[in-house]
Amino acid sequence: MNDREILRLENVDFVRESRQILTDINLTVAAGERWALIGPNGAGKSTILSMCGAVKHPTRGSVHVLGRKLGRVDIRELRESIGHVNPRHSPGSPLTARQVILTGSTGTTEPMPRWKPDAATRARADGLIEMLGIAGLEAARWPTLSQGERGRVLIARALLPDPPLLLLDEPSTGLDVAAREKFLATIDELHRARPSLATILVTHHLEELPTTTSHAMLIKDGRRHASGLASGVLTTELVSECFDHPIKIEHRGGRWQARAHVGN
Repeated sequence: MNDREILRLENVDFVRESRQILTDINLTVAAGERWALIGPNGAGKSTILSMCGAVKHPTRGSVHVLGRKLGRVDIRELRESIGHVNPRHSPGSPLTARQVILTGSTGTTEPMPRWKPDAATRARADGLIEMLGIAGLEAARWPTLSQGERGRVLIARALLPDPPLLLLDEPSTGLDVAAREKFLATIDELHRARPSLATILVTHHLEELPTTTSHAMLIKDGRRHASGLASGVLTTELVSECFDHPIKIEHRGGRWQARAHVGN
């Protein structure tokens, strides 16, 4: 591992109940790179992300996260160094936004019994609340927050332990167009504020990619279809092949658009 390497998957296969989910996946992510994993439903994107987050182990091959190999490391300790934004996050009790953010320090859904944040943790939470534009929402209860507000709270929660790696699992799920655009602007601002942070975002909609996306991997039937710089991967030809459908790709103002490709 070099000083900039954050994540490495080598010749990874994953089999579940005799079904081959992933075949020969190779992926290396360096500090400061912003990756997108894109492919049809069922292509294996979320399975790859679960390995990046030290949740699942490969059936064959190796996964190194933050310099440590899965299967030879304390998984709980490793997960504390990985930020994970999952829009399906659901606390079991009506926590305030601030309480949800503070659970990022313990990696739990609910506050740990008898645990109290120290001054440094409280100060970091305050800084993230300010940076992510959710000042004034600290006392709001989770059930009353909009989906967009929840997204920003979950980013703050994920960043609380100051991780070098942030995983975003279809973060625009459930957002209307305005909320999606605000959320993507937040991601772009985060990348500019934390240039060394490596991120991996899973989606099957190119319109949901932030402008700061630097790299992409197309996944088809559990295999890598193409990977590398986003500008060379997210093309009409490669995306059409990946989705088995003619799709016209345009890149304007730093954002990607996809539409059915009819004629020339």
